[in-house]
Amino acid sequence: MVKVEEVRDAAYAEDRESDYTTDDEEAGDAYETESVSSVDSEDLGGLEDETILDRFYALKDIVAPSTRSKLVANWQKTTGWVKTGGVWAGNAVWVITTSALLVGLPLALAMEDEARIVQQEKEIQMQQSGQQSLLGAPPQQPAGVVPPGF
Repeated sequence: MVKVEEVRDAAYAEDRESDYTTDDEEAGDAYETESVSSVDSEDLGGLEDETILDRFYALKDIVAPSTRSKLVANWQKTTGWVKTGGVWAGNAVWVITTSALLVGLPLALAMEDEARIVQQEKEIQMQQSGQQSLLGAPPQQPAGVVPPGF
């Protein structure tokens, strides 16, 4: 069986006062303030190496832990929604682009081909009308057009 025994440090005697209390008799009418900081005033040599990021990170102790946890939860929820929205937007752009390439490109090529054919037909008709005007024959009416007077 194990026996637990409490060992007291000699530096912490029973009659020592707390660091958090002050005596009115010692302080007189003014209160003494003692620093309970974890950084000793002699240990400030490394502060020259401290960056702005280190100081900003140290400010987290100002905000209460419950508020910090709520802020972190809201931040994570917001970034999750933004990431999900980005994925959906990327998928939508992919679908629209692919559809435009698969449907729009062949349609545009077919329309261009049709326009080229119509242009060639117009050129052929103009050449024929030019030849007929040189020969002195009356211009021939295109098919399907009724001459005036009928």
